[in-house]
Amino acid sequence: MNQIDRFREIVTSYRKHGWELRRVLVCEQTRLAFAVSGEVELTGIEPEASAIDGIWFARPSHAGREAWELRLVGDMPYALFEAFEAGLDNDLREEKLREIEARMIEYAARA
Repeated sequence: MNQIDRFREIVTSYRKHGWELRRVLVCEQTRLAFAVSGEVELTGIEPEASAIDGIWFARPSHAGREAWELRLVGDMPYALFEAFEAGLDNDLREEKLREIEARMIEYAARA
């Protein structure tokens, strides 16, 4: 299965379980694969350049919290999860999300 098919399969699966697509991360190789394939709008979200291929999803969680999950797009399923308190400052949430991305990049480099 190629990366484009993996993206498609993951997005479909998460949406089926109530997750909302929030961000798409792509490495340079995958960005080029999307360009070559002519796939214009796989997710409806402008991809961000990254060292990994990943997809951020979010959905409501318990007690008014919001759950975010970063799913690595690769052969083996791997994800990192964080739940945020309602009303958390956007800058603090963004900082935490970037920390999670950094952890995912470290994991992918070792895998």
